[in-house]
Formats: sequence, structure tokens, C-alpha cells
Amino acid sequence: MPKIDLCIEPLFTELNSAERIIKIAALGCKAIEFWFWDHEFDGANLLPTPKNVEEIASVTNEMNVYVNNVVVNAPDGSIGGSLTNINDKNKYLERLLETIDVAKKLKCKKMITCTGNILEGISLESQRESVIKILTEASRIAEQEGITLLLEALNSTIDHPGYYLTSTQEGFSIIREVNSPNLRLLYDIYHMQVMEGNLVNTIKNNIELIGHFHAANLPGRNELFDGEINYKKILEAIGQTDYDGYFGLEYWPVGDSEKSLKKTLTYLQ
Repeated sequence: MPKIDLCIEPLFTELNSAERIIKIAALGCKAIEFWFWDHEFDGANLLPTPKNVEEIASVTNEMNVYVNNVVVNAPDGSIGGSLTNINDKNKYLERLLETIDVAKKLKCKKMITCTGNILEGISLESQRESVIKILTEASRIAEQEGITLLLEALNSTIDHPGYYLTSTQEGFSIIREVNSPNLRLLYDIYHMQVMEGNLVNTIKNNIELIGHFHAANLPGRNELFDGEINYKKILEAIGQTDYDGYFGLEYWPVGDSEKSLKKTLTYLQ
């Protein structure tokens, strides 16, 4: 079974990020990820409150917690710009460099990047060309800095209406065209179950292009043990490949965070 990490944002939302990490580590989870270094999530809203990166670095070092990845830009491009908009190239690359500086402080080697939304009045072909061009430059930076960029495909049906990259095949095609060892797909099982299904076959047939996983169940984007996706089968399938990265839990707990996380970790054992 792959190693497990936990996205801290949806759990223990009454605490700040450093406090969440302490709580999560005490419950046995020794690898984490989070969204934006300059925003906190309170369970309902993304607040423009910078995280205390120095405190997080101290806490993760003291508690031997690994930071697997952070996020560069928002799905809709409102933070850090959109890859679909060539006019956002400098904005995005500046944001990338800022995020790399943060990641270095946390000994973090991976970053999630989003395409942004489909733009009105511009052909999809032109938007794809913009995504390729910006990612090619970003990947060169990633190679120089020893960072892996994780391009995320999302669902446009429930959570991210208007989002550009909603297909794994399109994501794999973009990655092949950019042709950098430092660009891989973030395969979000929840999002791809919404958009296309065929989870196990897609994972096994494209594992060399997958750099990270996200997991939550349907309906509700809640705990892995309760829903329509059979995560035991998916984890078994991943275990049959040579994937050596983390399997990220990015789910919204039903009720108490501590009870939910304990039950989830037990389920995954």
C-alpha cells in the first residue's frame, strides 16, 4: 500500500495550521499537505490570512512530519493566475517562485498547479497552447529547483464549474507534450470518479505519469470508508505498480474531525 499523507485544510478547522499539524501527528499521521501559504481555510471560506511558515517548519521538524506538497495557484486562477490565460504567464511564474521559496523552508518537493477556468471568447486550442507554453517554462524552473509540479484535473460538475482540465487523458497528453520529468499528473480519485470513472484501469495504464493521488468518497467528498468508491480495490491496484509516492487524503469529515481521522486511518491499515 502507498504511503499516506493528509491534507490538513478540511480537518480541525477551529485550529491554525501549525496546531492542526500537531493534532494530526499525535493521531499517527506523519505526512501532510496543505493549500496556500498565504491563506487559511476555516472550513467554509478561504481567508487571506498568511500561514506562519516558520512555525510550521519548526513543528514539522520537531514532530518528524513530512510536508509532501503545497499548492501554487487557485483552480479558478484567482490566486496566482491561470495557465489558460497567456497574459497571466508572468503572474503565475512569479507565484511559482514565491511558492518554491516557501517549499524550501518546509523541505517540500512537490507543488500542485491548476489550469484555471475556460476563458470566453478564446478558442480551446489557444488556451491549450497557453497551458503548454507556461508549463514548459514552469517545468524548466522546477527542474532547476528540484521540484515536481503536479497538474491537477478537477470535476466541473460539482465543485469547479468552468474548470479547464477535467480529463485525465487531456492531462496526460499535456504532460507528454511538455515532456519534463518534473511535471506529473495529480490523479484525484474523487474528481475523476465524477468526470469519467474507469479508475483502476486509468491508474494502472498511466502510473508512470502520475505523481500524486488525492482521495475522498462520493457522494459528499467525505470519508473513504463510506461511499460508492471501493478504496480497498484502488489501493490494491496502486500497490501492484511501482508507484513510490504518497496517497493524499483530501476529504471533508462528517462530524468530529478526530473520530473521523482515527476511523479513516484504521480503515487504511
